[in-house]
Amino acid sequence: MAHRYPLIFNPNAKSQRGRKTLRFLMSHAQWFGLYASRSAEDATELARMFADRGEPVVLVAGGDGTVNSVVQGLLGSSTALGVVPTGTMNVFARELGMPINSLKKSLEVIEEGFIKDVDIFTANGHPFVQMAGIGFDAQVIEETTWETKKLLGPLAYLVAAIKVFGDTPPKMKVTSADGTVEEGVCAIAGNGSLYGGQMKLFRKADHCDEVLDVLLFTDLDYKLVRDSVMGMAKGAIDLGNASVKYLQSESFTIECDREVPMEVDGEYVGRVTEVALSPAMTKLKVVAPKAPHDNMFISIAKSIAGGIPRKTPASNTMPK
Repeated sequence: MAHRYPLIFNPNAKSQRGRKTLRFLMSHAQWFGLYASRSAEDATELARMFADRGEPVVLVAGGDGTVNSVVQGLLGSSTALGVVPTGTMNVFARELGMPINSLKKSLEVIEEGFIKDVDIFTANGHPFVQMAGIGFDAQVIEETTWETKKLLGPLAYLVAAIKVFGDTPPKMKVTSADGTVEEGVCAIAGNGSLYGGQMKLFRKADHCDEVLDVLLFTDLDYKLVRDSVMGMAKGAIDLGNASVKYLQSESFTIECDREVPMEVDGEYVGRVTEVALSPAMTKLKVVAPKAPHDNMFISIAKSIAGGIPRKTPASNTMPK
């Protein structure tokens, strides 16, 4: 790299992976200028500042929440995003096909400089690159405390989910752009195909096709669990699953009979009674591998759900 691109990272990551990441960044600091963010808002402002300066690329080292913060600062600019996957799930990085288990290989992908344009959608004005949840999954995030995550790890979400299953679900009316109306109790919108790591939840989704995919759940009980397990065994949660409706549209409006939690890219936003899911005014330029490498799980899922037409994304080469 002839140019030292700015890299935004969270210096407060306390996990073993976080400490390892910080050591890696410091030992490779000749590749980029390091900028420690003090908060999500600070990461957004740093990204916006670099975009206003005309930086061709801004790198971010972190998980999906940190990536989302940087995306907010880059939206509407010609600056490309480069992701160095250092979070727990790294869903967006996996969607791009970035090397997950090697930070060095991630830097090599960034150095190659292939850029693609990806869709960005918003939930009540909150941008998201991967997904948004209204209802159940957002409530699980709302109910999961930092203390239980530290104590139980990923199991903390399962504990919260069991608790939420006991609640009476809300009623939702989901209206597509063409006026089609469906009813359910929980909605998850996918810009990409992956959810929560390596689970290919949205079998038709592509973050370059200008279409948003929504899974609308009609039940939140044992029947949903049974049908979902059967659906995943067939390659997609909605296949043969009477508890799930698969919707696609350029935009959606969701109306709820009471306040429900909402999250974007795994980050809790707050409680809402109505949600507008809409495309952002511009796409986002992202540095990505020219030939993404799928893991075995995704390869099998793609084989099962093959034959779905895709639009060819715009691409170019990263400025050096």
